Amino acid sequence: MVSAAERKGTVGAVVVLVALALVPVVAHFAAQPFYITLISRMLVFALAAVGLNLALGFGGLVSFGHALYLGIGAYAVGILSFHGVTNGWVHLAVALGAGAAFAGLIGAVVVRVSGMTFIMITLAFAQMGYFLAVSLKQYGGDDGLTINARSALGLIDLSSNTQLYYGILASLVLVLIAAKRLTGARFGLALLGIKQNERRLLALGYPTFRYKLTAYVISALICTLAGFWLANLTKFAAPSYMAWTVSGELIVMAVLGGMGTVFGPVVGALALLSFEEFLSSWQPGIPVLDNLLSNHWLGLIGLAIFALALFARHGLFGYFVGQGKIAQSSPPSGGH
Repeated sequence: MVSAAERKGTVGAVVVLVALALVPVVAHFAAQPFYITLISRMLVFALAAVGLNLALGFGGLVSFGHALYLGIGAYAVGILSFHGVTNGWVHLAVALGAGAAFAGLIGAVVVRVSGMTFIMITLAFAQMGYFLAVSLKQYGGDDGLTINARSALGLIDLSSNTQLYYGILASLVLVLIAAKRLTGARFGLALLGIKQNERRLLALGYPTFRYKLTAYVISALICTLAGFWLANLTKFAAPSYMAWTVSGELIVMAVLGGMGTVFGPVVGALALLSFEEFLSSWQPGIPVLDNLLSNHWLGLIGLAIFALALFARHGLFGYFVGQGKIAQSSPPSGGH
């Protein structure tokens, strides 16, 4: 039976997604095309945060290295374009293939450990990716790689900012639907069980390593997809996409929106990036406040996050749907 909180969450998610679908229409009538690019960026990071949350919120895998996969997706587009390959489906296939290979190898190492060791190893791999990108002088090195033209996806014309926007939004919706089905299935329940008490799941005969590795790889692939869209949005690939601070921002988005809820990271990404945009550009006309907002707006964001941590401990979306805690579902009684 569907709970009232779940029904409210579904309605809230649909309302937000419908509002996002209307953004290009509003931007057109308001003669503000900048809104399309701005919210496209928010959707890209929302997609990456949803991917990270699959490992973080449902699997308890606190990764400070998921920005690596954002960079892999971006550089797959950039490097192939540099060599004259413009087919977007090839870009996407190479990006996901590279993301799967790296995630499989890295995941096989990191999911064997936990706690601070897991955090530090994922951070170390991301930093290795960052410095590898810096060393690629042929592809721009530290300055990054300019992409002359967006990926060619046949009937979808990504040279149009509006079509690019709807491509990103469609990807986000499909990933949300898949994540909802996945986390509500036996796999998701087992993953929550591993997060709560892995020893119990091992005693029940569950291959917990396989579950955690699968969750890690899927979450990495979603971030790689976000990297593909980011490269097409900015027409640029840079080592800074792999910086540990980007991974930190994705964690903040997941926690801010509601860690362990499917739609929460979307709300967190929209809220954080909207707040950043507002504070960085708002000038109330009072000298003291103007100076504070111009030079210390990041500190104000920190205070806002601190306040939310105190008064909305389960994130903005969790607070909205009235969930006192993240769902604590029990795994099925049988092993695999």
